[in-house]
Amino acid sequence: MRKIIVEAEVSLDGIIDGGGPDFWEQIFKYHSNDVSDYLNNLLLAPDALLMGRVTYEGFAEIWPTREGKMADRINSMPKYVASRSLKEPLAWNASLIKGDPANEIGKLKQEPGKELLQYGVGELTHTMLKHGLVDELRLLVFPFTFGKGEHIFENMDLNTLKLLDTKTFSSGVIALHYQPSGYSSHF
Repeated sequence: MRKIIVEAEVSLDGIIDGGGPDFWEQIFKYHSNDVSDYLNNLLLAPDALLMGRVTYEGFAEIWPTREGKMADRINSMPKYVASRSLKEPLAWNASLIKGDPANEIGKLKQEPGKELLQYGVGELTHTMLKHGLVDELRLLVFPFTFGKGEHIFENMDLNTLKLLDTKTFSSGVIALHYQPSGYSSHF
């Protein structure tokens, strides 16, 4: 069975999207060589990406214009996109997940292949966690607070997580690897 890994970059106060370029400028200030190596190695493990509509639209606008080893890898990988509003055909080597996303992603996990990787945390992540489909959360926590924007687990019910690993980088970024161990729709 294929493993699903969710990776997100988050400020110390839990922000994953500050609503503009200022947030990502802060994130990229801390992309030291060891952080970049970690992210590059993470991208080598899967053979496909899972995406919600927001991530797909943002990535499809940026990544095809980039060059280099990481850009070549991400641009060539198959992408499975969950969306209620997008219509096929999708660009950028992407396929629309048809039907119930949890059911269809469950089928993808059963197919032969390497890991499936999702960048960012949003509605798709919430759905996958609720249905026990996420095998590992890898959070890169950046040493700054942003104070405004979307929080990583906003509007999500209780989840319990088991710590699998930690790694500290030269720029002060910390990687936290968690295994979801329980989801509850009631507090």
